[in-house]
Amino acid sequence: MSTKVQHLKVLVRRIQSLPTLPQVVHKLMTMVESPDVSPKDVGKLISTDQVLGARVLRLVNSPFYGFPGRISSISHAIILLGFNVIKGVVLSASVFELMERTMVGLWEHSLGSAVAAGTLGKALGMSDPEEISTAALLHDIGKVLVKVSLPDDYAEIERLVTEERISFREAELKALKVDHAQIGQWLSREWNLPERLSIPITWHHEPEEAVKFKDRCAAVHVSDALVRACGVGNGGDPWVPKISQWAWETLGMDRVDLKDLMKRIMEELEVVEMYHQS
Repeated sequence: MSTKVQHLKVLVRRIQSLPTLPQVVHKLMTMVESPDVSPKDVGKLISTDQVLGARVLRLVNSPFYGFPGRISSISHAIILLGFNVIKGVVLSASVFELMERTMVGLWEHSLGSAVAAGTLGKALGMSDPEEISTAALLHDIGKVLVKVSLPDDYAEIERLVTEERISFREAELKALKVDHAQIGQWLSREWNLPERLSIPITWHHEPEEAVKFKDRCAAVHVSDALVRACGVGNGGDPWVPKISQWAWETLGMDRVDLKDLMKRIMEELEVVEMYHQS
């Protein structure tokens, strides 16, 4: 067993309890894979959790998904958006409260990354841009876990960032010997997230290393950097990471009008943030 794996196991033992997703989410993940399930069945399941149901409706009616104020029932949302997107909406609704409560700056950065990834995915004609957006929303979830479960370590990471002027990720590797992407991978497995989400979470810093969904990993990687360059939220340090040339070329970013793309991202983000605050 490698030293890295051994250290991760020690880290796992130090964390007393993992944040859990509502039971309804786990049921939903299984249910939507069945060819016999109907939107009504899924809507009924989500509605059993009143708080989650309300948050899902608020999300699907936000500008984020393009149906502002038009969707009155969860079943209607599922018919319009499809099962894959509704899974992402439910996951998003489940982690929003945790992120908003613990790390407002990171929440804003994550929301910005999600908007950028969705906009980029549509501009490039990628399949399931909404799901890519959800992966971007969750890409830094490992940071939340460290903040909530290992507050002393998190404080040490912040100290290293400030005093040594290094990136948050470099500080994590110094303090924990693992980074938030690996912790995000572990949490993704604990939550039984589909690979379409867990792989971009795991490889958003090194998209070329992913064995599958490389284009999605590249989209999340580029979106993360673009949002940092715009100064949206706080990813834990003030630096803008270097964009992987491989990711840039894989996505075909040369055929994108970057100025127009950034303008659209900022406009969409403004609308989403205004809606969220209302």
